[in-house]
Amino acid sequence: MFSKKIRITCFNFKKRSSKNLKKLFSEILQKKEFGCKVIDTFSNKYEYSFNKKQISKFKKYKTISIFGLGGSSLCIKTIYDFLRLKIKKKVYFFDNLNVHVPKIAKNKNLDIIISKSGSTLETIINQNIFSNSKKLFITENKKSYLMDLALKLKSEVIEHRNFVGGRYSALSEVGMLPAELLGLKSEKFKKFDSLIKNKNFTNTLINNVDIMYKFYLLGKTNSVILNFDKDLISLLEWYQQLLSESLGKKGKGFFPIISNLPKDNHSLMQLYLDGNKNNFFTIFDTIDHRTPKTKNKNLLLAYKFLKNKSIKSVMIAQKDAIKKVFKKKGLKFRSFEILKKDEESLGIIFTYCMLETILLGKLMKLNPFDQPAVESIKIETKRILS
Repeated sequence: MFSKKIRITCFNFKKRSSKNLKKLFSEILQKKEFGCKVIDTFSNKYEYSFNKKQISKFKKYKTISIFGLGGSSLCIKTIYDFLRLKIKKKVYFFDNLNVHVPKIAKNKNLDIIISKSGSTLETIINQNIFSNSKKLFITENKKSYLMDLALKLKSEVIEHRNFVGGRYSALSEVGMLPAELLGLKSEKFKKFDSLIKNKNFTNTLINNVDIMYKFYLLGKTNSVILNFDKDLISLLEWYQQLLSESLGKKGKGFFPIISNLPKDNHSLMQLYLDGNKNNFFTIFDTIDHRTPKTKNKNLLLAYKFLKNKSIKSVMIAQKDAIKKVFKKKGLKFRSFEILKKDEESLGIIFTYCMLETILLGKLMKLNPFDQPAVESIKIETKRILS
């Protein structure tokens, strides 16, 4: 165990990692390729393109609207949902077209408009229609629609570093600037420097990557994410994008499927247990017992085993039952158990998942930092609209 706040286990698979994978991990940490430079953002030594004094004037806003698609908003949504109990401000997300538009008081809200390219169509449309307050732009330092708009409006622009892709931007300016404005401390998310020195962390990472690669070679490519905490959905959607967009290339990749439990015990579990065998499973849960308990006087005798049981204790029993049945059936799974929801535990998950994805990309002989196929849809959409 490498942290008192999160517990990550390995897949129940006998064979463990090779020396070649450890060597590859070492090379990635040395950032020998341009794309790997994104790892700089994981560290507390990373110098943001903003400073805390520069953004202090934006802290007065009690509500914030985030205009961005994919990685430009998912990491912020994850931070907001994961740490909701610590955050006193309200955040609205314009992360799709046809969004439900809340009533926001004009000029009492900060609009943060995020796009690395500065030309994301949906972001341009949403900010054009719905942005009516003070604006702060995060975009690459180059000529683009959003850069031209920011200059026209004389709005502040924070540089989106060109080596940071949207889905890898959680610990960069994209995730950490909004975190600061929400009253969080960006440095608390940054545990990379100590994690990579921790043998338990690196062994867990390397073992899981090694096994996932073996699953891929065996054709076991459905990555089913079993979620026991509804407040983790944004995190899992972030991870879903990270895995899909980074590795879904050249006929390769994993298909990440988010399954919410215990609800899906009554719909999809039959398939997981007795259907095709190209699935492997990752269990996500938060260990929190502050949930309502059963009303004992209303329980019938046949169900007295539910006496004094909380909702969470029942869910934990269901999770343990799944693990036991999965083991009996030879189904492969691992788990992420969050013992405390704070910046550190979320920072560990961000760091772990991004390192895991980069390693898998290198093993699969893919560039985990680009998304060339998506560009064809963007080009065709623009052609149709023109």
